[in-house]
This record gives sequence, C-alpha cells and structure tokens, in this order.
Amino acid sequence: MPTAPAAAPQAHGGADEPNQFALLRQRRFAPFFWTQFSGAANDNLFKFAFTVMVTYQISVSWLEPAMAGIVIGALFILPFLLFSATAGQLTDKFEKTTLIRVVKNLEIVIMAIAAWGFVVANVPVLLACVFLMGMHSTIFGPVKFAYLPQVLNDRELTGGNGMVEMGTFVAILLGNVVGGLLVALPQVGHASVAIACIALAVAGRAVAQFIPRAPATDPGLKINWNPVTETWRNLRLAHGNIVVFRSLLGISWMWFFGAVFLSNFPAFAKEVLHGNEQVASLLLVVFSVGVGTGSLLCEKLSHRQVEIGLVPLGALGMTVFAVDLYFASRALPAPVGGIYTLSGFLAQPAHWRAMGDLLLLSLCAGLYSVPMYALIQLRSAPTHRARIIAANNILNALFMIASALIAGALLKSGFSIPQIFLIVGLANAVVGAYIFLLMPEYLLRFIAWVLTRIVYRFRVTGEQHIPSEGPAVLVANHVSFVDAVLLMAASPRPIRFIMDSRIFQVPVLGWLFRLAKCIPVAPQKDDPATYQRAFDEAAKVLREGDLLGIFPEGGITRDGQLQPFKGGVMKILEQAQADGVAAPVVPMALTDLWGSFFSRIEKKGAMTRPFRRGVFNRVGLNVGEPVPAAQVTPALLQERVAALLARGS
Repeated sequence: MPTAPAAAPQAHGGADEPNQFALLRQRRFAPFFWTQFSGAANDNLFKFAFTVMVTYQISVSWLEPAMAGIVIGALFILPFLLFSATAGQLTDKFEKTTLIRVVKNLEIVIMAIAAWGFVVANVPVLLACVFLMGMHSTIFGPVKFAYLPQVLNDRELTGGNGMVEMGTFVAILLGNVVGGLLVALPQVGHASVAIACIALAVAGRAVAQFIPRAPATDPGLKINWNPVTETWRNLRLAHGNIVVFRSLLGISWMWFFGAVFLSNFPAFAKEVLHGNEQVASLLLVVFSVGVGTGSLLCEKLSHRQVEIGLVPLGALGMTVFAVDLYFASRALPAPVGGIYTLSGFLAQPAHWRAMGDLLLLSLCAGLYSVPMYALIQLRSAPTHRARIIAANNILNALFMIASALIAGALLKSGFSIPQIFLIVGLANAVVGAYIFLLMPEYLLRFIAWVLTRIVYRFRVTGEQHIPSEGPAVLVANHVSFVDAVLLMAASPRPIRFIMDSRIFQVPVLGWLFRLAKCIPVAPQKDDPATYQRAFDEAAKVLREGDLLGIFPEGGITRDGQLQPFKGGVMKILEQAQADGVAAPVVPMALTDLWGSFFSRIEKKGAMTRPFRRGVFNRVGLNVGEPVPAAQVTPALLQERVAALLARGS
C-alpha cells in the first residue's frame, strides 16, 4: 500500500483548478471521507434512536423525557474530556491509518453490545454504550483533523474541511432520520436499529481498509498516560500560539451554541411545536442541511484559501436567526388532536418561519466553523498538530458539558426552550464581539472580504508566490487608501504594513489600520523618532518570521502613474541581514484601482464621489516571483512592479 506524503505539495492556480468534490475521486481523501461519514452516521443513528425511545416510547422514572437528550449528549461528550489528551499523543506517535482501523474495530464491538441493549430495551446498557461511542469518537477526532493537512495542500484545506463538515452533517441528518424512522416501526423498531448500527460499523471498517498510510509525525513521543497532567500540558501547548488558542475557544463556543439546539430538538418538537417523532427528525434534517450547505459554501466564498473573514459573518447570522427563532416559536397553535404529524406540521405557515431560522442559523454555523478548523490545521506545527486538536476536543467537551448543565438548570428554573434559544443567541453576540476584539485579524479579514467581494470584484494572479511560511517583504504600487486591505485579502497570512503616519488620521481607515497593527512612518527630517521606530518595528516583524508590507513610492499616486521607488526597502533588508535574516522581496501590482472611490483621481480629494465608476468594479492584484534579498535594488523592484502592472487584471 502506498505511503501518503508527510506534507502535501503546494498547488496553486485559478478557476481551472478542480473544486472540492474532485477529492471524492482521489484515494488520499475518499476512503477517509466515507470512513468518517459512516462513523458519524452510526453515532447519530444510535443516539437519536435511543433519545426517541426514552422520550416517546418507554418510561424511566429516573430519566425524564425532557432531560433525556441533554443526559445522552453529556454522556457522549464526557470521554472527550477524559481521554482527548491521550488520543492526541497516540495520533502524533503512531501511523494514523492503523489507528483508524483499530478504532473502527472497537466500534463493531460497541455496536454489538448496543444491539443487545436495544433488543431488550435495557437503558443502563445503552447509556454505557453512549459513553463507549463517545470514547471511540474521542480517539478518532485528533486522527481526523491531523490526517487532512498531511494529505491536502494549503489551497485544498478549506475545501477538504468543508467536505468533511458537510459529510459529517449529512451523516448526522441520515443517521437521525433513519434512527427516528427505524425506532418508530411497530414491533420491529428496536431490532431494526440494532441491525443498522452493526451494519454501519462493519461498513466503516471495510472502507477504512483502503485509506493510504499516513506516517507518524512524532514517532519518538513518550506517552504520558496521566490524563490530568497531559490535559494541562496540551492546553499549555495550544496556548503557545495565541491565534490558534483563541481560535480553539471560538470553535468550542460554536459547539456550546450548537449543542444547546441539538440536545433540545426532541423536546422542542414535542413541547413547543407540538409535533411527533417525525417532526423532531425534520428539525435535525433542516439543521444538518444548513450546516452542510454553509460548509460547502466556504470554499466558493473564500476562493480556495483559508478565509477567516467568513467567521464574523457566520457569527452575526447565528445571533440574528437564533433570536428570530425565539420570536417565531412564541404562541404557536396546538393541533386539534394534540400532536402534529409531519404533514400537518408542514401545512401550518407559522412553522415555516421557524424552519427558515433553523436553516439559516445552521448555515451560518458552517461558515463560522470551517475556516477556524482550517486555520488551526494550517498554523499548528505538524509534530504536535494532533495534540492541538486534542486540546480543542478537551475545550469542546468542557463547553458542551457546560451547555448541557446550563440548559438543564435553565429548564429546571422554569425557562422555556425558546427562551433558552434566545439567551444563547444573545450570548453569541457578546462572545463574538469579545473574540473579534481580542483577535482583530478575524474582523480585518471580514472587512477585506466584504471589500473584495462586494465593493470590488477582486482577482488575484500569482498568489502562489506569497510565501506560506517564513519572513518576506511584500512591495506594491500605492494607488488608493484601501491598498493594504486588498493585499490582506490576497494573503492567507497576516501582513504588517509600514504606512505613512498621515493615513492614520483618516476617519474609519485610521482606526482600521491601527487595528491591523500597521506601522506608522514619517519623513526623517520631520519626525526622526517615528522614522527610526518604524524601521526597528519592521526588523522585528522579519525576525519573527512574518510578512512585512511596504509601498516604496512613499505615498498614494496623484496621477495614476507609478512613482519612483524610494530606498527604504534597502534599509529594511540591511537591518534584517544584520539580524541574520535573508528575507526575499515579493513584487506586487494593484491594477484598475485608479479612478475608484478610494483613489485620488478627484480634484477635491479622495472619497468624494462614491459611485463614479458604479459598483462591483473589477480590480486585480498580480504577484511576481520573489527576488532574493541579495539582488534587490529599488530600480529592479520598480521594473518588476511596472511589468506586473502592464499585464492588467
């Protein structure tokens, strides 16, 4: 069996590249996808059938129907808290495909026990199997997210994650629908669920046999079997990269948010919507379709790069539609017979608003989660990527258990389920604002995304020349007040810009550039302290291995022509060389921006006629091959940028 490469090669290009669905025809992805799919389907078929059974079919004095979904959800999540640290170590230490097959063997054993529990309707045994399936998923989680960046390149990562998220929620949809339908079959329902669970486990193990080998990333790792100390070590490891760690917190909040809805769907369908088991299944269908659709949209909206600018958009939608769901759920009419069938439920126009809110809420959750997962995979060191994912699973578990406890406490205190949805929706707005202020990169990328998708039609060519790692200086012509924002949108990595200090006085844009940690520079004769501070900060950026952006013309063009390049870039490179850093210089050319609202074409100044060129103007960025630091001169860079300008957009 062939061995997958330890690091996938970089691939770049434009619209002619195959989209994310092409991965389903490739052995490096397809068997893994279907293994993940079958496992997610089995988890949810089992859990939802069990939840419906104890909510609608059998009475257990110590497990109230309204609490059944919350208890089962919390029990499934508990192993993530207990065993994620160990699972992350195992994934980094051992070959991943072998580990996947061991996990799928374990699933067959657990489902055999669960099958007996369904046949005899033994609730304690089924609860034990919920815990064991949680442990199975705990081990598989780090493998899943560590495998993808090992076999996909950077430009496939968003699409690959989107496919996995879509597949997961389609599997959730099918698992829940099939589980709900099978368990409701007269006389044979429980036996049918038992057979389906075993069949899915066997199918998952069979397809796992075709997954290519994925070598261990840290085979010399010594396993720490103490879950408490290793959990703490993993959290500290994740905290070492603050952007990654705060992204982990953002994902964990998304799971808190989603768990409140998913665990309450059966009770929401029964007590608020007055529906039967089929209505409960419909809620899960709508939710799953929404998340799957949002996940697939990520690649289209991000132009095949890791676009975290979609995260604020998703967060905003999650709040808006959660709040509207509360208003849509108030005072819904009860049916004459006491409970709606599926057809009766769909015949009521008042119910369609609630369904629309659920669909759009979950679509926004997909836009929120996929870029965050891709960012974590991209910016985590390969040698301990699985342990970072394990830290994510630990945090997810803590947040999901907290969601179960808080939702349960609110229910016990007399809050209705729609009121809980409202509280969580409002809390999402507060959490989102806090995260985006702590991590302005998300907000900046959102602004850049809006500018390049709505204000302009932005096309980038040669983006493969922007280094995916290590220090580099990006030089571009200076045409408008939003040049830096456009360059941000073109780069998957953050860029620190040196900019004329006067631009920081422009309303709104000045705030934006301060948020982006742009470096103000002034002429040496006017402000020698600011001048020197700018070059010191630029040297620090390159020492830390980051991207530095400069506009060598020294100011925005007033006639649309390329101005002579000044020598500041040479001073930056000399300082970097003194620090032992040989940073390449990447020439770039912004095209078709002259004459736009943000340029200085108007005699009265920029930004005076917002629609002088209409809307959705086409603008472009051409990126040239990096120039080694030893070969750089201002004249050469100006020549390269001029040649890129001549290509047009």
